[in-house]
Amino acid sequence: MNIAFVNAMEPGETDRILAETAALLARQRVFAAGIVRDLSYESAFDNGCDMKVRVLPDGPVIKITQYLGKGSNACRLDPGAIANAVAQVEIGDLSLAQVFILNKFGPEEAAGRGFRDVIGRALALGLPIVVGLSRSSHTGFEEFTDGLAEPLPADAAAISAWCMAAARLN
Repeated sequence: MNIAFVNAMEPGETDRILAETAALLARQRVFAAGIVRDLSYESAFDNGCDMKVRVLPDGPVIKITQYLGKGSNACRLDPGAIANAVAQVEIGDLSLAQVFILNKFGPEEAAGRGFRDVIGRALALGLPIVVGLSRSSHTGFEEFTDGLAEPLPADAAAISAWCMAAARLN
């Protein structure tokens, strides 16, 4: 199983690193499927919990959060938008991909929803998979991977090299 995770310490850093990794792989003509955060979108919230994602390799940009009102501390993820992002990734032909990148294995995936089935399909195809991982979802991810996932350094060049080696492209 070629599955790895990245967990940068600073907020937003994992998103930046995975988006940079996707760009590095694209420049090397490696076909990546999945999603990364759209770094050009400026969050309206101080905590950065307002985001758009870009479907790889060059699919649509989708806003996956919703406005819940001033002062709300509830989860801002928009389930409909997440379902749309999953569908957009599924529309692409995973069998053509050489790697799979997911900006975050989060609560939806830990609960068996979100991108979990797509990750399973990518695993079945033998694709190397890299996911962003937060501390809050670490236990669910460990259960999903049966502890077989490999930690990667928070460095786009190192992650790109791991993807290339795992996909046997070097």
